[in-house]
Amino acid sequence: PGARMESLPEAVLIRILASIPAVDLVLACRLVCCQWKNLVDGAALWILKCQQEGFAGAESEESAENWQNFYFLNKKRKNLIKNPCGEEDLEHWGEVEHGGDGWKVEELPGDFGKEFPSEEVHKYFVTSYEWCRKAQVIDLRAEGYWEELMDTTQPKVVVKDWYAGRRDAGCLYELCVKLLSENEDVLAEYKSETITIPQDNDADWTEISHTFSNYGPGVRFVRFEHGGQDTLFWKGWYGVRVTNSSVTVEP
Repeated sequence: PGARMESLPEAVLIRILASIPAVDLVLACRLVCCQWKNLVDGAALWILKCQQEGFAGAESEESAENWQNFYFLNKKRKNLIKNPCGEEDLEHWGEVEHGGDGWKVEELPGDFGKEFPSEEVHKYFVTSYEWCRKAQVIDLRAEGYWEELMDTTQPKVVVKDWYAGRRDAGCLYELCVKLLSENEDVLAEYKSETITIPQDNDADWTEISHTFSNYGPGVRFVRFEHGGQDTLFWKGWYGVRVTNSSVTVEP
């Protein structure tokens, strides 16, 4: 930078830098000179960017590294499960086990069902009279969560799923989520109990969730699997209904 930039008060320079995209700050601006490197590596710039973009909760972060990671994790936060509500039929779901008559996608509320709590969800997956399972494996590096971040910061991995029965049939539901290494060794695992919904239930949608934290270094993949069946062994699709599955990486 020229003399005029060097003469700017640090607070003013921070405000100028805060208007630059975060990736450019890290990959380009911090290489300009020692002053800019110190500012990009410091906390004040990232505090300001968090404030400008409304990322609440950063007040608890103490170190400059945490502020920068807090910003990036909030900026990147999204549901890593693809096709969570069946809008693309079974696209993106692998290791699909079609027990009975197999998986089917239906429109909400469905026969003997209820509307979903969110108006943004319009469809769900439904299981049959033998166990139906399906899974997704999320590549964290491909989604932009670099190795040092996962190994050192170990951000929370938050898993959620929604399930429901239909009023005229009982059903079973299970959820199993694993954090995997580069070689797909299991580093952490959450497995729900086998949840039983009785016949003549209220058909309400229920959320199940789990948060992974302090899971240790080496996590590179998340494997999400859920499924179920009906308990009456009726031909067709009387088993558990699932939708709006999500996996997010959070500060």
